[in-house]
Amino acid sequence: MVEVIIKKEACRGCQICADICPTKVLEYNPAEQLVSVKNAADCIACLSCTYICPATAISQQNFHSVKNFYRDLDFSVKAKRYL
Repeated sequence: MVEVIIKKEACRGCQICADICPTKVLEYNPAEQLVSVKNAADCIACLSCTYICPATAISQQNFHSVKNFYRDLDFSVKAKRYL
């Protein structure tokens, strides 16, 4: 199973990763103003959250790199304002 790791000290709470995740693995916690892993078992290891995170707060372990197939280029253009 893919392990999704979020460095809470680095997370800005921008929610870009939660928005781009095709399987809704991540969710925003308004009380903490941070993103957390909600459904790790649903992660398909597309790595979109890792690539799009402006704070580089997300990483994955135990995945096969051949699964790295999903990119939402339109969404990435919108995310430039956070970089």
